[in-house]
Amino acid sequence: MSRDRISLLGLRGFGRHGVFDHERASGQEFVVDAVLWVDTRSAAEADDLSLTVDYGAVAGRLAAIVSGPPVALIETLAQRLAAACLEDQAVREVEITVHKPQAPVGQPVSDIAVTIRRGQPAAGRTVVLALGSNLGDRLASLQRGLEELCGPELTCTAVSPVYETDPVGGPEQGDYLNVVLLASSTLPAPEILARCQAAEAALGRVRSRRWGPRTLDADIVACGEEISDDPVLTLPHPRAHERAFVLAPWLDVAPDARLPGHGPVAALLAATGTSGIRRLAETLTLPRGAGEAVTA
Repeated sequence: MSRDRISLLGLRGFGRHGVFDHERASGQEFVVDAVLWVDTRSAAEADDLSLTVDYGAVAGRLAAIVSGPPVALIETLAQRLAAACLEDQAVREVEITVHKPQAPVGQPVSDIAVTIRRGQPAAGRTVVLALGSNLGDRLASLQRGLEELCGPELTCTAVSPVYETDPVGGPEQGDYLNVVLLASSTLPAPEILARCQAAEAALGRVRSRRWGPRTLDADIVACGEEISDDPVLTLPHPRAHERAFVLAPWLDVAPDARLPGHGPVAALLAATGTSGIRRLAETLTLPRGAGEAVTA
C-alpha cells in the first residue's frame, strides 16, 4: 500500500439517516472524514492532476451520498461513502469516519462516530522469476522447478524459451540453461522468496559456494512495481538490468515489459547485448492449469 495520503476532513452535510422516524422526518447534520491512500509519485513528477485523485470531485460525491437516500445505520452510510471513494482506481485504500453528533442516544455525548477502512479488491500483480540450472539434467531440473513453483496463490502464466548461458562469475563450471517465468500473485514478496527457496531445496540445491554450480536457481526479478532495498530481498533484483540471460527471455514473453526503476527491458537488453547467451529449440511446459507456455 502507498504511504501517501490525501485527507478530506470535516465535510459537513445534511441528511436524514437514522433508525427512528423523527430522524428521517427532521434530518440532522453529519460530518465525514475521508483519508485516501494514493501513490502520488507520478502526479508529483508530472505536476498533473489527471495522475492523482481530484479531491474536489471526491468531496462532491461524498456530499451527494450524505444528502441522498436515507439509510438506517451510519455503518451503512460509511460503507457507501467508502465505495464511492474506491470507484477511483487511484485510491488503493480508504478510511471513512462518519460523525453523527446529534445522534439520539439518551445520554449527553459530544459525538457518535463510526470508522471503517476498505481497500481495492486484491488483484494479482505480475511476478517475474528467473530460473537457471547447470548441474545434471538441466532441462529436467527447470521443468521440475516449474512444477514446484506453480500452484495455489502463484498462478504461472507464461514461460520463456530456453537459453543456454555462459557462466558469469564464480568458480569454473558448466554452462547454464535459463528461462524466465511469469506469474500472477497476491502473496507478499517474502512468501514468494520462501517458495523459490523451497523449490531449490526440493531439487537438492546445496549452497556451498557463492555463485557456484546449482541444480536449480530461482530468483525473483520483480514483483509488480514494488521497490525495496531490504538486503534479504532487494526488489527489483539488483543485477537484473545487466543480465542478458534474464532480459532476453523476459523480452520473449513480454515485449513491452519494464523493469521498475530501470525502464523498458528492450532498451536494457540493447545496452547489455546478447553475447554469451544462445536461444535453444528446447521448450518447457507449464503445469496443467497454470497457464499457457509461450515459445515465441
